[in-house]
Amino acid sequence: MPPSPRFKSDKLPLILPTVTALLVVVLLQALLNFKQQPLAQIPVVGQELGGDHEKRKQYLARANELYNEGYQKFRKGIFRIVTSDKSPVLVVPPKFLNELRKLPDEILNFEDAVSQRAHFQYLKMAEGAKMIPFTVKSSLTPALPRLGEILTDEIERAFRTELPPCESWTPVNINRKLLRIVALVSGRVFIGEELSRTEEYLDMSINYTLELMAVRRAVERMRPWLRPFLVSRLPEIRQLDARLAQADKILQPVVSARKQLADSEKPDDMLQWLLDTQEKHKRYTTDDIARVQLVITFAAIHTTTLTATNVFYNMAAYPQYVPELREEVRSVLAEHGGLYTTSALQSMKKLDSFIKESMRFDPPNAVAFSRKVRQSFTLSDGQVIPRGVIIEVPAGAVARDPTFFDNPDEFNPWRFSQLRQTAREKGEVETAAQHQFVSVNPTVLTFGYGAHACPGRFFAANEIKMILSYALNNYDIKLPEGVTERYPNVTFGTSSVPDPTKTLLFQRIR
Repeated sequence: MPPSPRFKSDKLPLILPTVTALLVVVLLQALLNFKQQPLAQIPVVGQELGGDHEKRKQYLARANELYNEGYQKFRKGIFRIVTSDKSPVLVVPPKFLNELRKLPDEILNFEDAVSQRAHFQYLKMAEGAKMIPFTVKSSLTPALPRLGEILTDEIERAFRTELPPCESWTPVNINRKLLRIVALVSGRVFIGEELSRTEEYLDMSINYTLELMAVRRAVERMRPWLRPFLVSRLPEIRQLDARLAQADKILQPVVSARKQLADSEKPDDMLQWLLDTQEKHKRYTTDDIARVQLVITFAAIHTTTLTATNVFYNMAAYPQYVPELREEVRSVLAEHGGLYTTSALQSMKKLDSFIKESMRFDPPNAVAFSRKVRQSFTLSDGQVIPRGVIIEVPAGAVARDPTFFDNPDEFNPWRFSQLRQTAREKGEVETAAQHQFVSVNPTVLTFGYGAHACPGRFFAANEIKMILSYALNNYDIKLPEGVTERYPNVTFGTSSVPDPTKTLLFQRIR
């Protein structure tokens, strides 16, 4: 057997330069490719925190701090952030909003971003939910003037039935009470009196919202690569499945009965508007429509309750401003015959400012304008935004930017009413309108921005104002003994919500 060939050491000096040259070429090419990557030169927030898993943990624990850090550290430019997601997230300053909002859905997609960031694939959101924005814009918003009396009656009834007598100072968990009040009031418009006042419907509406958020939090805590395998085993998912089965049992018979009504018998509510307009979309089943009602309920109850709770906490923490608010409410109602007309609600400028300042000071989310990039594009500064990333604006950091707001860390309840007044005095009507609670602008992004700004904000604003007006007109409110400051909000990931465990003291005005 011939001996195995051996490598001759005298050939090594000839081979090494060739191998070295090849390695240098490969490394240079890799470095060049890296530098050519659109994201390569964009700084990353929290790079020092460790691996991706540790970064995700920190993100869930203190996302708002990370967005603020990036916004300040990188001179209000673009930066990357590691979230609880797998996709890269680019955070862009508000100076780009006007050009971004003009891009079509084929390039920047709202639904893709929300679905991914909120983990819709695990939340079992309804087929047919795309009907909601269309129906809200075409039916709910135009109906607001004629719904005023219905909403007023429902709010008065809800306060009478849900709050204790409060003849003397009485502790009230206002967040818990508002969940029921908002469910009653919204339900009256969404599904009609036949069902909205039943305990079955209230239990379903309130707890579906809470359980949906519990699923989202549980999914975000889990490592992304484990989610497809383990999410179905979560107890929160099993609870949500049980809630959906209960909802189907409650809602499907109502939807089926509505489909049989003659035109003259049809109620004037959201459920009927959905049934009447679905022909303009895909035709959905009774099951689909029932599930769509749940999505509407989630959107309305969650956001309206947290906004109103934030305002109640601020009224209790800053009692010096309540007399002015109460005087305005009573004066406006007197001028409008005691009715919460559209004109009356628009005239409550100080209340409007108080609500908007509450949302600026404690925004419900650290980010806004989330969009998934379907096609690469280039910003006006030359930065290429590649396909597949999510972009968003750091709404919380922007709301505390002294470039946009004087003394941004100070709660100034009349900030926006004064800005409106100044703009009107200058004849700047459009600018004045931008400072209303319901308006969208690049610096207060509570309702988003662009074509996909929250379509239900007009209904929500009316409902919130009516609830707060009724409370101001009928109750004194204060913090409990020993509590000297406003309750801090509770954060998880990008969300910031008023602490649902706290109480305020209520006393009926005699």
